[in-house]
Amino acid sequence: MFLYGGYAKHAGSDWLGFEGEDGGNSSLDWVSKRRGGVLAHLERLETQVKRSHKKMEKPQGAQAVESALGTKILKLRSLRDNLRAEVKKRQSRVEACTAIAEPDQTLEISEPEVWERKWENVKSILQAYRFTGLSGKLTSRGVCVCIHTAFEGNLLDSYFVDLVIQKPLRIHHHSIPVFIPLEEISAKYLQTNIQHFLFSLCEYLNAYSGRKYQADRLQNDFAAFLAGPLQRNSLCNLLSFTYKVELRGQAFPFCARLLYKDLTVTLPTDVTITYQGMDALSTSWEELRASHENLFCTKPLHQVFASFARRERLDMSLVY
Repeated sequence: MFLYGGYAKHAGSDWLGFEGEDGGNSSLDWVSKRRGGVLAHLERLETQVKRSHKKMEKPQGAQAVESALGTKILKLRSLRDNLRAEVKKRQSRVEACTAIAEPDQTLEISEPEVWERKWENVKSILQAYRFTGLSGKLTSRGVCVCIHTAFEGNLLDSYFVDLVIQKPLRIHHHSIPVFIPLEEISAKYLQTNIQHFLFSLCEYLNAYSGRKYQADRLQNDFAAFLAGPLQRNSLCNLLSFTYKVELRGQAFPFCARLLYKDLTVTLPTDVTITYQGMDALSTSWEELRASHENLFCTKPLHQVFASFARRERLDMSLVY
């Protein structure tokens, strides 16, 4: 005790009475510094505790979100299963009602009724197509379909097909040209899709009438341009002719060959223009020849020669 008291007394005298070289109270300064260090240390400890709490809270929050999502997924799956079950119930009810209302309908419908339905289908098709060149009338055997062709708003030739409505469907007689592949079209579509049969037949006939119309216009309205007869086959899908071209007052014959590989189109798929009388064409003549090939590929035949005639009249007006 004495030692402790003595030490305390000595220490106390040191803490309270000791003066530094600057004359200040060094013991008070040391206490305040010591106290500041302890508080800073306590603040650091509090910060570490808060961080550790946040780290612990994050997994707990994630677990809570995951749990909520899992519950929502389960509810949605249950709702999906219930909806599927309800749809199956309703489908089964509809099927049951249909079976009661129409018990074995396919067995009850007689063959005349089947062909009556087919005839009604043909009539509805004709009504739908009456503005596109198709018309028809009843016959004792079935129906006679009339196909009216046109090109550029001009009504051209008409053709008919007399159909017998029985099993199987067949053509009694017709006025389709022999070079139109009627048998091929019939084999493809007549028994399975009469609408497609009529549509395909219209395509072939309209294209043929359009090509024939162009060739007739060239021969009748623009004969002055031709240096010889227009040659064509029965389908009018191969045309060849020689026509005169003028450039800077010089006339020159071009030989044209137009091929229509697709029988359902009215513009040529292959155009060849050659020249006669010269071993080689100058650049200007070659450019003109190439431009004519492009014209024949993109415009109807009579329209091309109509443009030639307008150009010729313009050149004449410039001369005079």
